[in-house]
Amino acid sequence: MTATLPSQPSFLKKNLFLGITPAILLVIVIMAFTFGLHMYNIESIGNANAYYTAAVESMLKSWSNFFFVAAEPGGSVTVDKPPLGLWIEAVFAYFLGVSGFTVSLPNILAGVFGIPLLYIMVKKYMGELAGLVAAFVMAITPVFVATNRNNTMDGMLVFFLLMAAWAFIQATESGKLHWLLLGAFIVGLGFNIKMMQAFLPLPAFYALYFFGSKEGWLRKIVNLGIATVLLVAVSLSWAVVVDLVPADQRPYIGSSGDNTVMGLIFGHNGISRLEGGGGPGGGRPQNGTPPSAPQAGTNPNQGIQPQDGPRQGPPQEALDACANSTQGNTCSFTLPNGNAINGSCVTPPNSSQLACAPQGMIPQNGQVPNGGPDGQGPNGQGGGAPFSQETGSPGVFRFFTQPLSKQMSWLLPFALVSVLLVLFGSRVQLPIESGVHKALVLWGGWLLTCVVFFSMVSGIFHSYYAIMLAPALGAMVGIGFAQLWSWGKDKKWIGIVLIAAAAITLAFQVFASYQYNERSWWMLGAGILFMVGALSMVVMKRTAYLTILASMLIIPMYWTVMTVASDQNINLPTAYSGGNQQVAQVGDDRARLDGGGSNVNEELLAYLSANTQDVEYLAAVPSSQQGSQLVIAGGRPVLYMGGFGGQDDVVSAEDLAAMVANGELRYVLYGGERGNKEEIASWLKTSCSVVLDYSQTSAGNQRDQGMALYMCK
Repeated sequence: MTATLPSQPSFLKKNLFLGITPAILLVIVIMAFTFGLHMYNIESIGNANAYYTAAVESMLKSWSNFFFVAAEPGGSVTVDKPPLGLWIEAVFAYFLGVSGFTVSLPNILAGVFGIPLLYIMVKKYMGELAGLVAAFVMAITPVFVATNRNNTMDGMLVFFLLMAAWAFIQATESGKLHWLLLGAFIVGLGFNIKMMQAFLPLPAFYALYFFGSKEGWLRKIVNLGIATVLLVAVSLSWAVVVDLVPADQRPYIGSSGDNTVMGLIFGHNGISRLEGGGGPGGGRPQNGTPPSAPQAGTNPNQGIQPQDGPRQGPPQEALDACANSTQGNTCSFTLPNGNAINGSCVTPPNSSQLACAPQGMIPQNGQVPNGGPDGQGPNGQGGGAPFSQETGSPGVFRFFTQPLSKQMSWLLPFALVSVLLVLFGSRVQLPIESGVHKALVLWGGWLLTCVVFFSMVSGIFHSYYAIMLAPALGAMVGIGFAQLWSWGKDKKWIGIVLIAAAAITLAFQVFASYQYNERSWWMLGAGILFMVGALSMVVMKRTAYLTILASMLIIPMYWTVMTVASDQNINLPTAYSGGNQQVAQVGDDRARLDGGGSNVNEELLAYLSANTQDVEYLAAVPSSQQGSQLVIAGGRPVLYMGGFGGQDDVVSAEDLAAMVANGELRYVLYGGERGNKEEIASWLKTSCSVVLDYSQTSAGNQRDQGMALYMCK
């Protein structure tokens, strides 16, 4: 017999005009609130992730660029992602124009319409109260809002996976194969948004059907086999078509290493996500020191000078703050402009002296702590996981310590307690008939799979990937609270369980806030509500339950509001950094890794535009980091010689010479860390001359200092 759904609060039981229940009205309110959060201060996103925005600009130039997802208008190289998410963004940009907002709008809408979808699915097994709590928790999860306010496609992927979860629920309840096939088909579409990331909740989807459907075990195995065949076929459909096209008739497959989509799937977007490693697209040189290119400044007729001098190292105040400290000690100092910086002592790259920097963030010289841009040492050597300044080191406590804890972990303790409560709340039987256990398999399985995977992965892991946990987090919080609400009707001691779970959660929230130097008066509100709820448990139990729930929502809701209110570079979206937020004003080199910065050198662009009217390419550059903003600002082809990270062999020196001879290319921007290919550097020395000293300014990237613009004839 199927378990009865938890009882609902009385205010959810009254019907309103035209059959709109209070619960549905509250869902609409949550959707409106979510939309407002996503839209507030939206102008601060600028061009969003410039790498993808430039790709959308490029895709609108031709059908070939659109199909192959060309990274720049010349169609020299593709984006290092599959096409579906960018196709959707390109459609929006076609009608609304290319801008950071228009290419992010599909993700914003996905976030808003994911709210009722999550509500419906959680409600099916656990009732309206659980559905409402789940929807609201997802809406106030900082990384959920931050990521949807960007054109990285993770928000869209989450929406597709929510639709797939709905289809798997239908397959489980009806036993119909076509629902199972629909779920597999949608997951396959998700694969064509972010590749293997779409498979993370798949074990939970399959387990729900296998253990929850009433069909025979053999029949379920056969049906899952058929669904898997469809899943693989849909997932690889675009990849197979592209790889069948001769290499000389399509763009180079960015970050693949072997110019195939299959290489991209299993390499940069596969093994490299699981474990650290270099290789094409890895974002660091594969060999040691870059070969020397002709030095800028050797031509006496350089017509244009840099806008500012190169950025310097850490300010003296940062050095003085750690003068008598050791690595990792806490520190603080005040900038000349009055900004107070609190953080820890780290050793900047190429330096033996400690400097004070906000912990887990970027020091004042624009370099990341403890090594290079991906958490490695100089030239990509040394220990640490890639992008550890965003996600920390692999381990059990990764989600509970900075820098990752600010993203979605605020209610994770309560969600994990809920998993245990639901697991041992009633007798397990197979096939599963209890709605609460079906909910546990789906949402608890989704949550635990992602928590374990992201806690242990040592490869490429950006902090905004944590959006993958947002639906399951919301669902388990809602399920756990609704279960306690239901049990509390007959068992007086259940209130103590709620108080204990909430106390653990609030203690973690305060601890996490202190990690980011956030010590504000508003935190007292959470404590006061908790005390009021705990003290009123005896006389007003139901009111006490809601008050305790509200106490746990205050800090994450504040953090989400501050996430959208802060003016930070969100090329790579991230949650509010608390008292460390000042770092965004000083120089966010981390955010440039995927997008090439938020500014363009207007003087350089004007010079190139005026002198390339008779050639196809505005310029050739080492990677997308130097070219994305030029594409967005100029709308012209910009040859990414090394693809996204500078390590792809998109063109050779021989190819460049041929393009120059054919009148396709005249200018090459080269040098710095990403200009590290000896063949091209040697060709530039012998065949081209320096016309512009392009020493990078604060609008650029420090690792690209020493670059120069060459004219080739």
